[in-house]
This record gives sequence, structure tokens and C-alpha cells, in this order.
Amino acid sequence: MKYILSIVFACLVLTGGCGYTTRAILPENQKSIHVDNFVNGIDFNKEISNRRPEYSYWPGLETNITKTVIDNFLLDKSLMVKSETEADLLLKGTLKEFRQFPLSYDNNDNVEELRVEIYVDLELYDNHTNQLLWKESGFMGQTDYTVNGPKTESESEAVNAAAKDLSQRILERIVESW
Repeated sequence: MKYILSIVFACLVLTGGCGYTTRAILPENQKSIHVDNFVNGIDFNKEISNRRPEYSYWPGLETNITKTVIDNFLLDKSLMVKSETEADLLLKGTLKEFRQFPLSYDNNDNVEELRVEIYVDLELYDNHTNQLLWKESGFMGQTDYTVNGPKTESESEAVNAAAKDLSQRILERIVESW
């Protein structure tokens, strides 16, 4: 009987925790964030050619990213959004690239589906000590969208979806450790 109880107990212990967890990577004293306006750092002198036709720009995208990131923190509520003088953390971002390129074509070589990718460089600071907590280059958000057929989306809807994906990834990068 002891042997059976030991096996049952071992099974409960082993299956009781799946090993999947999220935990905050931020210290307890960091409960608020200020999102600085994202800066447009796209190099407009970069040559666009048939070797790199996917490079483009969407006017005001850096403003859209800033707003989307702030809105995401407001909805999530894991960090309170505050002014720069009151916040515990300071997020700075630079828009580095906006790419849009075809993914699929129909039988007549018309584009059916495109991908939008947004790349930013990020820096997170302890706002009280000005200490850089982490820095990440080439952080990306993306979406795919259809331009023909029943699930057609507009280009602006796709850009907004890519910015939302980017903002969700930024929030997860700051708040969660997997």
C-alpha cells in the first residue's frame, strides 16, 4: 500500500506543475512607465533597387507606434503610464525600417498577399537612476494581409495591425520573462 501511495504522490508532484510560467522581470519598485515619442530613424538615403524593393516608408508611422504602445500599456495595466518626471521606467524607441513585400501571387502574377514588417530599436531605462536596463536592436512587429478576395484588408489596416503586433511584443518584452 505504501508503494502505491508513493507512486500516486510522485505522479501528482510531477504532473502538478507543467513548467510553464510567466513572471515579472521588473523589480517591485518599478510600477510605472513613460513611453517617449518614437523617433523616425529611417535612412531615406538608402538606395531602393531591384535587390531591395521591399524598403518603403509610411508617413507618421513613428507617431502611430508611440500611440499604440501607450494604448497597449493602458489596456494591460501591468505598468501604469505616467509622465516622464513621475514614471519608474522610461522606454525610448527609434523606427529603423518599414518593409512591405509580396508573399503570394495569383495565376496572372497579381499580388494576392503582402507582409508588413516594422523594425525598431528599443532602450529601457530606470528613470530614477538613468541606468540602461536593456537595449534591443531590430525588434520587429509584422502582419500579413490579403489584397484580393473575401478577406481583403486595406494597407492602412495592415500597417495598424503590424504596429499593434509590435506593441504587444514590446509589452511582453518589458513585463514578462518566459
